[in-house]
Amino acid sequence: MTTSQAIPPGSLSGGDEEVFVTTNKSVWQRLLGNPTAMASIALLALVALGAILAPLLAPGNPLRVSPADRFTPPGVEHFFGTDNLGRDMFKMVLHGGRTSLLVGLIVTAISMSVAVLLGLLSGFYRQVDVILMRLVDGLMAFPGIVLATAAAGIMGPSTTTVITALSIVLVAPSLRVVRGQVLVVRELQMIEAARSVGVPTLRLFSRYILPAVSSPILVQASFIFSAAVLGEAGLSFIGVGIGPKELSWGNALTEARNYISQAPWIVIFPGLALMLTILALNLLGDSLRDVLDPRLARRR
Repeated sequence: MTTSQAIPPGSLSGGDEEVFVTTNKSVWQRLLGNPTAMASIALLALVALGAILAPLLAPGNPLRVSPADRFTPPGVEHFFGTDNLGRDMFKMVLHGGRTSLLVGLIVTAISMSVAVLLGLLSGFYRQVDVILMRLVDGLMAFPGIVLATAAAGIMGPSTTTVITALSIVLVAPSLRVVRGQVLVVRELQMIEAARSVGVPTLRLFSRYILPAVSSPILVQASFIFSAAVLGEAGLSFIGVGIGPKELSWGNALTEARNYISQAPWIVIFPGLALMLTILALNLLGDSLRDVLDPRLARRR
């Protein structure tokens, strides 16, 4: 929660408005002045741009089999080499990124939306909190990969299956984060003052509580995105994720593991793309947490 977010909407006047604007500007200035944040954003932009422009950068069917080109090392004709079926690894990495990043984006949107809604209700209403958090505790008692694998195994391998399974698994930790922040914010004087003058509950959520907890939600979303991309790769790698007719980084690594010694490049390039994406997302989350932490902001 930043200093600017803790100020009740509509309560600024005169010099307070100047302080409010200055605080907002300082957040962006710290973000732009953070080398780690800028490097992670640049890396994510590069990966996303490669996935978006995959049909232009690597035209053609990435799953086209060419037995005559099996295990061709990286070179001018095939930048990342070819796999055991003669498929171009450069095409597979770029086109696979489209699926992996799309799954991560959708899972993050679904899980965070549900977590924010239920977290607001759980943190604000004690009766709801008692019931809902017991369900969350039960859900988190099981390893996430086991729940995701079970859900994916029941519904069969597909993109929809992966999105559904990961959304169910990742909503619980996000809900706990949102609920914890709401428990703190609801005790603030501005919330008590708003309730005492009869501010409607919906307006209280949208204008006071939600803006006050937006910073940890944003940080949590970056980590959920990372977990979703990694989870998709893990499910696809063990055969219960993306279907065989679709392509992702996890699928690309599934068959490659059998030919590591013979053609290491078919593991290196999709694995490197996955590793760099996860690293950039985690670094971005850490940077956002540092920038948006009001205690660190006061020290600078």
